[in-house]
Amino acid sequence: MIVIPAIDLSEGQVVRLERGDMARRTVYSDDPAAMARQWESQGAGRMHVVDLDGAMEGRPVNLDALRAICEAISIPVDMGGGLRTLDDIATVLDLGVRWVLLGTSALTSPEVLEAAVERFGDAVCVSVDARDGRVAIEGWVETSDISALEFAQRVEGMGVREIVHTDIARDGMLTGPNLPALREIAENTNLRIIAAGGVKSLDDIRALKELEPLGVVGAISGRAIYTGDLPLREAVEIAEG
Repeated sequence: MIVIPAIDLSEGQVVRLERGDMARRTVYSDDPAAMARQWESQGAGRMHVVDLDGAMEGRPVNLDALRAICEAISIPVDMGGGLRTLDDIATVLDLGVRWVLLGTSALTSPEVLEAAVERFGDAVCVSVDARDGRVAIEGWVETSDISALEFAQRVEGMGVREIVHTDIARDGMLTGPNLPALREIAENTNLRIIAAGGVKSLDDIRALKELEPLGVVGAISGRAIYTGDLPLREAVEIAEG
């Protein structure tokens, strides 16, 4: 299992939100590339980048910051937020991104997801962002009627092999990951699952690692590593141990 630092971008800055609420935003840096280098130096083996403005506008917005991150580090980068078309996907992959995360488009435009998997293969992953067990879309502003498990099973059937599961209620709140929800998806799919939302402590990393045999292969942490509640180097050692 790996621990993946999150870099959330808004207006070119590194920010963290509480429960996805743009009104509850904390700015941590105006130099995303430097932040990426910092996390890489502490042992991160992958970086998770979210274009928050892009998620709201429906197209990638923070491309300069994304390019700077990809050029600043040697570890692979995954990116989500505003990817609605094949051209959008191609653009960010050309910047050096290794994996793209489709969220809204994967649910509302399954033909885009199918075409993306056919064209870009395992570079295409899906964000399963859940609020009270239901998938949220459009920058987490709207909640659909489909359950997280049903959505995960649906995209697996379309050829997706990896998802990022985020519990929105826990995101940025330092309340711990939603282990039952992760276990439910892991036990009912063959997907590689990366957990996000609420990961706050070394004990959380240990608890998630117990799910590794079921397919939970990574844990994304944002606010906890920025505040120092989760020491990244130690978390990486536990996850890899």
